[in-house]
Amino acid sequence: MIFSSTLFLTIFLPLFLIGYFLLPKKLNVKHVYLLAASFLFYAWGEPRFVFILFFTTIIDFILVRKMDSYEDPVKRKLWLALPIIMNLGLLCYFKYVNFFIDNVNAVFGTTDSAFMTFNKIILPIGISFYTFESITYSVDVYRRVHKPLKKFWEYQMYIIFFPKLIAGPIVRYHEIADQLQTHIYNDGFRNRVNGFIRFCIGLAKKVLIANVMSREADAIFALDESHLNTTLSWIGAIAYTMQIYFDFSGYSDMAIGISQILGFKIPENFNNPYTSKSVTEFWKRWHITLGKWMKNYLYIPLGGNRVGQFHVLLNLFIVFVLSGLWHGAGWNFIFWGVYYGFFLVMERLLVRKKNQTGIVSWLGWIYTFIVVVVGWVFFRLENIGDAFSYVQTMFAFDFNVRYLFVDQADFYFILAVGLFFSFCTLNSKIRKFQEQLFEGNLSKAMTFVFAVGGVAAFFLSLISISGGQFNPFIYFKF
Repeated sequence: MIFSSTLFLTIFLPLFLIGYFLLPKKLNVKHVYLLAASFLFYAWGEPRFVFILFFTTIIDFILVRKMDSYEDPVKRKLWLALPIIMNLGLLCYFKYVNFFIDNVNAVFGTTDSAFMTFNKIILPIGISFYTFESITYSVDVYRRVHKPLKKFWEYQMYIIFFPKLIAGPIVRYHEIADQLQTHIYNDGFRNRVNGFIRFCIGLAKKVLIANVMSREADAIFALDESHLNTTLSWIGAIAYTMQIYFDFSGYSDMAIGISQILGFKIPENFNNPYTSKSVTEFWKRWHITLGKWMKNYLYIPLGGNRVGQFHVLLNLFIVFVLSGLWHGAGWNFIFWGVYYGFFLVMERLLVRKKNQTGIVSWLGWIYTFIVVVVGWVFFRLENIGDAFSYVQTMFAFDFNVRYLFVDQADFYFILAVGLFFSFCTLNSKIRKFQEQLFEGNLSKAMTFVFAVGGVAAFFLSLISISGGQFNPFIYFKF
């Protein structure tokens, strides 16, 4: 089940919210209801994998409580290793075994027979996200950042909570642990309205912008190389740049909005990333929760900034290569991680001045946006050879017309809308207004205006998807 579907928008979400708010305001009752709804939500699309999710959470809960019972640091580390190995083992099995076997067969197999045969493994939806959250629970308890949960079903709800289950944001345990006890006191009328507004903003991003961008991006990326030229290749790359941003940030907005309606405050995942003046800044604004996870649970354990410059740069590079691999089992994702690791290392070595202004600032923004657009080509195309050919065409200065667009006006209008909302926060007044909107600090009159706008966006989006075309979120496959 996906947020941008008629089933979710017209049946699941309304019935779920009606039932939730009709229930007595008792923590146990609300949690059982939330947990049941979350299992139903996940089982609707992945019934086979619900049992894996259920039993791994049981094992996690038991192992972490056992670890926390020891004071001896050696025993604590040994017990910490068990849930981490289990969760990473499952992730590697489901996500990377096919990739490994395909590469072994490519090297050692022949045209007539494969070196290794294996049934294709289906990837459980959202496994990369809830695996990382399971690890944060183990590590946060090990570090004594927060005590372990006393009730098993509370831990299950942390992991399986449906708004963020499939594609994040990645919520670290200590960020939500206390809210598991207090959220029922925070679901007042204002939070519900602000949550609804945020949900509708995300829905409009996904349906009214990302889905339109995807049609043209898919058409251009599917073209034969001989039909491409420089103009088309840039339009396709920018269309995908808009698509992935409004698709993924739209999902995050919807997850944050539903959580807010229920009294939870989960972390922001995007902060106007395309306004960044450097690649380093871009990765502080894009998929923020993944960046924080990588920093706290990988970069710092590797030594972080506490080691010499060479090892700092090596750690940074390793983190981004693994970040690329986390996104998908393919050489294009590995190269994508290497690509960003290279730019981040170069910026750390060469860029000394911070808070640049004037022409230097704008040159930084142009440089960053070009790097990001080119990077998305490698993210989009699974065949790395095709990706290099596509990028080569982008810089070939070949402007021959070989392809005519369908629905040009529709595409170009939505592209202009997407570009405007991607860059409008370069203006400080708009940026401040957006912060007030997302923090729920608008006046009652402005809140009412946005609530009415949210209703309009909800029904426009519903009309747009009523044709029944499947429109999954890009990050579902990760």
